[in-house]
Amino acid sequence: MNFKLAIATVFCFLMMLNTASSQITYGKITYERKTNLYKKFKNNGDVKEWLKEEDKNKIDLFELYFNDSLSVFKPQESDLVERMSWATSKNITYQNYKTNFRLTEKSIWGEKFLVTDTVRQFNWKITDSKRSICGYQCRKAIWQANDSTRIYAWFCAEVIPSIGPESFVGLPGAILGLATEDGGVIYFAKSVEMVKPDATALVPKKSKQKTYKSSELKAQLEKDFGKEKWGKAMIYNQFSIW
Repeated sequence: MNFKLAIATVFCFLMMLNTASSQITYGKITYERKTNLYKKFKNNGDVKEWLKEEDKNKIDLFELYFNDSLSVFKPQESDLVERMSWATSKNITYQNYKTNFRLTEKSIWGEKFLVTDTVRQFNWKITDSKRSICGYQCRKAIWQANDSTRIYAWFCAEVIPSIGPESFVGLPGAILGLATEDGGVIYFAKSVEMVKPDATALVPKKSKQKTYKSSELKAQLEKDFGKEKWGKAMIYNQFSIW
């Protein structure tokens, strides 16, 4: 092997070691979610008549703890009294990527419902568009949820588990930014920390509470509240894309 080729081989090997050592396989991501309530409640009559301009954007904070096979996404705990807590949902989502299991604790008007399902599948289209989030270079991907809804995601290949806010996964790295096309709901990571989570915190505690399939809970809510306009809006917000 000539000298130049040997130097090139060693350089490539060191670059591979550096890339591997810089990849994050466990940690905690803190997200800020901004919900435009004018857009969320646009079908509830003239929303501007009962929702003040200064209250139209609601901010919620969430934390995503993860390792190479498990994750839990949950609201950040706070002692502060929250204004308009009813206006947005704060679900907890547990996912096991080895067993393809997902459990969501849905909070609907103060009542908790347990919903079990498989890890969701998305038909993402990865683009060449890039942006920096929390100091990480992220690439943009697009998911066409339905005829009227498109989701944008920005993922980071340095955080290698396929994880993201809520139940959004399926990209070659962690989703640090997520947004509906109209900007009605936007998630952006505020920090990425390499803290090793307690494995027991990533698994839902055993409960005797009834569990539903997503279709079962939706059918139950439609039976109980589906005839009311506000009930239809609540069901749509709970089961549309999130």
